[in-house]
Amino acid sequence: MSDTPFGFGLPPEEPENGDEGKKKGNQGGQGGPNPFGFPGMGLPGGAGGPGAADNPFAAMFGSMNPNDLGAAFQQIGQMLSYEGGPVNWDMAKDIARQTVAQGTADGVKDTSVGVAEKSAVEEAVRLADHWLDGVTSLPSGATTAVAWSRAEWVEATLPVWKELVDPVAERVGAAMGSVLPEEMQAMAGPLLGMMRSMGGAMFGQQIGQAVGALAGEVVGSTDIGLPLGPAGKAALLPLNIESFGKDLGVPAEEVRLYLALREAAHARLFAHVPWLRSHLFGAVEGYARGIKVDTSKLEDVVGQLDPSNPEQLQEALQGGMFQPQDTPEQKAALARLETALALVEGWVDAVVHEAAKPRLTSADAMRETMRRRRASGGPAEQTFATLVGLELRPRRLRDASRLWASLTDARGVDGRDGLWEHPDMLPAASDLDDPDGFVHREQLDFSEIDKMLGEAAQKRDQGKQDEQGKQDEQGDGESDGEGEAKK
Repeated sequence: MSDTPFGFGLPPEEPENGDEGKKKGNQGGQGGPNPFGFPGMGLPGGAGGPGAADNPFAAMFGSMNPNDLGAAFQQIGQMLSYEGGPVNWDMAKDIARQTVAQGTADGVKDTSVGVAEKSAVEEAVRLADHWLDGVTSLPSGATTAVAWSRAEWVEATLPVWKELVDPVAERVGAAMGSVLPEEMQAMAGPLLGMMRSMGGAMFGQQIGQAVGALAGEVVGSTDIGLPLGPAGKAALLPLNIESFGKDLGVPAEEVRLYLALREAAHARLFAHVPWLRSHLFGAVEGYARGIKVDTSKLEDVVGQLDPSNPEQLQEALQGGMFQPQDTPEQKAALARLETALALVEGWVDAVVHEAAKPRLTSADAMRETMRRRRASGGPAEQTFATLVGLELRPRRLRDASRLWASLTDARGVDGRDGLWEHPDMLPAASDLDDPDGFVHREQLDFSEIDKMLGEAAQKRDQGKQDEQGKQDEQGDGESDGEGEAKK
């Protein structure tokens, strides 16, 4: 579990004094942790430090001379006017776009995708889908192939981030609001509303920074094992693919083809296993329901807070005030999520390697690179851990891949892929310890159950039809009787 739960990651801080900080050599680098993500919060010269122009909160909470008070209060008013959910998603999108516009640490700026790059991605996905046809019984799940810039990735994936993050933010926000005593809560409606608006702004800024940074690293829409993009779209980011393959010593065409295979394989799985998406997202929500926030620490700090020392609150927050506590619900949800992710990534790893091995000379090297990137907790997984307080790390990736490969040898492609028909047919966490035992164990046969259910449904429908027929006949008889009486 992450040490930096949702909304309280460790973004860079501003120097203590804008010009003074530069003299000391602290030019916007990593400072002390700021759990709210507000560089310069409470610091005398925050507004003058590097990055202040890119961070609306640095200017808001920085040096406050009389000439700036009007503008600062106007900004605060705009922030407090937010009346939406637990996260200010408009702010998140704006900050994510600003982060993307700044470029990555290596100085690479986002650019629009050219016609040639779009054509190359479309051709790679088309060829990848053709190769996958021979190694899986699941049909293509990508109706279109798209090449995204980093900014386009932000726009396309934010709806899914909202679905993933809101449940966790809701729990954390509720815990913050419950700090006030009950008798005060009854009288503090406006104050609680202000706290919710402030919380939405803080979370929006944190998510915007994280998603914007992530946009500079991902190569597609399924990097974290979840479908972040719209259904039916296989998406690749040419600019990031170029950076990813720069030091691999692999031809650019092979890198693009291998990543297209992974994107297309994920698309097949999520398109044709209808219960899988809700299963994964339900595990994240189950984890959120189990979050417990230690409000006693917050109460102690609020009671002893020195207004002239805002760093005191920062120190308390980074001391674990909002560290999620392990609960049985969280452990069960986390175990379910980790196993499902391992099975998804293991299946993708196995079928992609089977398709790539005879065709790409770099298949083995690319496979190992992607395995390490996923299993060791790459940038994508670490960012998500900061956002929601849990790690999307398929710890048993290699075990799951071996199990799927063994299933292919023992039961063929159809027998292997048929296990995705029902969640109860999939291997459990214990089966990853004994793949041979699972492969040769007789699996539950749901065909007879489905047949019985179908026959029962037909009998029920036939009974309804017979009953309706009797009612119609009775109605016709009564009508005939009335007609005779009139005569």
